[in-house]
Amino acid sequence: MLKVEGLSVSIGPIPIIRNATLTVNEGEMCGLIGRNGAGKTTLLRALMGALPASGKADLGHVDLLTLPGHKRAVHGVGYMPEDRRLVPEFTVEENIRLPTWSTQADGVDQRLEWIFSIMPEVAQFAKRRALELSGGQQKMVALARALMAGTRILLLDEPFEGLAPALARRLGEVLANLKTEGVSVLIAESNEIHVLDLLARAYFIERGAVSDTR
Repeated sequence: MLKVEGLSVSIGPIPIIRNATLTVNEGEMCGLIGRNGAGKTTLLRALMGALPASGKADLGHVDLLTLPGHKRAVHGVGYMPEDRRLVPEFTVEENIRLPTWSTQADGVDQRLEWIFSIMPEVAQFAKRRALELSGGQQKMVALARALMAGTRILLLDEPFEGLAPALARRLGEVLANLKTEGVSVLIAESNEIHVLDLLARAYFIERGAVSDTR
């Protein structure tokens, strides 16, 4: 599904990601594990087009790195940033629908109904503004928004960071249920303990270098 080869990112003269290579198979949930500052967020942002990168990132037969950032969601890529990045004044439903406003996707209403069916707690506050939600609730909405675009693959950056134990368990349940939907998932986490039961396998990142062993 996603095959990344030789991906490198520099900020100014400083190399941040160094020749990263990884693969996420169709319907597979993989981890990208590394401490804070190892390069996890930079790698995901490069895949989403928020940072310039060299190398290849093939999603099926399309190299994402050749596309402008706003075109990547069209190919079924959903992204959940660590800091949520919801639009505060928008309602929850508007935030979830946001990725489809630029993609002109079909079946948006049906997709929203499906998301609400697997995340009924989000449906309960669909008409509330994002700024009225707790941090944990906003995390759930950010995942729902990623699901709206991510029909093929989800890129999740520290989804469990800062969550209370009960909400972390609930988020884990939602992600576990996605295994039956055929959606590929790459989860960046600083500690694999949070996601160990979910992952088929894990990559490790240290100082911008990715390996499948620690």
